[in-house]
Amino acid sequence: QKWSISGRAFRPVMSHTFKTILITGATGQVGYELCRSLSVLGAILSPNREELDLADAHSVDAYLAKHQPDLIVNPAAWTAVDAAEVNQEATARLNTALPAQLAQYARKTNAYLIHYSSDYVYPGTGQNYWLESDAVAPLSVYGRTKLGGDKAVVNHCLHYLIFRTSWVYSDRGNNFMKTMLNLGAQRESLNIVNDQFGAPTNARLIAEVTALAVYRQLASKPIDSGIYHLVCGGITSWYGFAEKIFELAKRENLPLLLNELGGISTAEFPTPAARPQNSKLNVSKLEGALGITLPSWQQQLEFTFNSYMNNKD
Repeated sequence: QKWSISGRAFRPVMSHTFKTILITGATGQVGYELCRSLSVLGAILSPNREELDLADAHSVDAYLAKHQPDLIVNPAAWTAVDAAEVNQEATARLNTALPAQLAQYARKTNAYLIHYSSDYVYPGTGQNYWLESDAVAPLSVYGRTKLGGDKAVVNHCLHYLIFRTSWVYSDRGNNFMKTMLNLGAQRESLNIVNDQFGAPTNARLIAEVTALAVYRQLASKPIDSGIYHLVCGGITSWYGFAEKIFELAKRENLPLLLNELGGISTAEFPTPAARPQNSKLNVSKLEGALGITLPSWQQQLEFTFNSYMNNKD
């Protein structure tokens, strides 16, 4: 059976499934897509905050003991990079302590854990694509706590995958694509950082690749536990990303005030948290393990933009 990473959900015929799949942060961009992509691979648990308070370790322990998931998929995180600088305890809870707690449960119960990490664990220096084996040196509280989560999963869990991704967006929620569309409708000019480089990666692709990895696990052809880069093909800057978004918006005749898009340097746009300038992630390890070629960021942006157009009010 051939897997197509194309933005369209895959529906395999399963001889068996996971008994219970817990997806944390199910209302987030990636969590929402995971609920759709994994729905044929097991019974989904996608608790809201009232049902499961991820910030409360006792709540997490009680939920795990009650429901006993045999697959945990953890996209939940503190993702407000600048706010993390002044909310360090809350950030550490979600980004480091929670993955550690889930990993310890998984080891104790022989469950399978999939966790999501970030390009922010790297120092962002140089021009080369980062390999999973490269030295890490995060620049911010967010990056340090995400690295802490990675280490906890590796140290405490036997059966796991860690997917490091970057520049995540989707057709829903708060993200760069939707921010650009909103600002473009309100302002005549915008200046966007043009010296940070990476691969915009849509949430649907992350979910589809995750589903393929889970399918391989169920088919007794699992890929090795470890860290894998999961991003779209190709590289751009935030300026290039914005430029393509507005190109698509103009093609669809969206109402835009914007008539000037300028580029600025990182130094000209200071933020509380430092950003890596080089977020180029080498994906050959994942492509080889799963036998796939990841699509370009341009192709996936067009798919996501079309989905946004079809579903917006």
